[in-house]
Amino acid sequence: MSRTFPFLAALLLAQSATVAAALAADAARPTVVELFQSQGCSSCPPAAANVRAVSDRSDVLALSFEVDYWDRLGWKDTFSKPEWTARQYAYARAMARDGVYTPQVVVNGRAEGDGIEASGLADLMRRGERAGGPEVAFAGGAVTVGAGPAPAGGADVWIVRYDPRVVEVAVRRGENAGRTLPHKDVVREMALLGRWDGRAASFPAPAAPSGLAEAVLVQAAGTGPILAAARK
Repeated sequence: MSRTFPFLAALLLAQSATVAAALAADAARPTVVELFQSQGCSSCPPAAANVRAVSDRSDVLALSFEVDYWDRLGWKDTFSKPEWTARQYAYARAMARDGVYTPQVVVNGRAEGDGIEASGLADLMRRGERAGGPEVAFAGGAVTVGAGPAPAGGADVWIVRYDPRVVEVAVRRGENAGRTLPHKDVVREMALLGRWDGRAASFPAPAAPSGLAEAVLVQAAGTGPILAAARK
């Protein structure tokens, strides 16, 4: 008896941990890892490599946003957009940060850091874990969001189009001059489909341009925590 109960207790603890992990992230509820970087930033390649290393996991949705504030410092990033810089600044405001920097990794809109060390990225992913959230799915030409608890200000439903391939870019000037940098999951488009207030809803979603993958984010208004995500 004295040997059996510790064994059962350990088994129950292991099962509980497995269930908790499944609730936090799985293929249907991926952890959203957003990388803000620039081809002109010499500190960015290690963080980009760490994010690429987890990007093929079924429980991870990795998205790379190329910001534009490095563009005036010798090399214009081939994928940069002011909209991605605006998203990073919105996170800074939401998280009460003084400003922005590269590289920066934001996990589920809840935790942020530089991601330069693989162990640091793993810690960010632990700190940014989420549980629950509404069910989200692509259905025909629409995105469906199930019923569930919503933040006081509601949530934004975003559709994200990104390139899932590894794209090599030869950088000719700036801090990374002479290097060829691999890029993966580079975001090319992001559009607001509508607002979610806790009731089940459906949002029309136009077809993506050829070659781009699609994902949807349900995010507390004001670039707050990401409540749910799904890839097509």
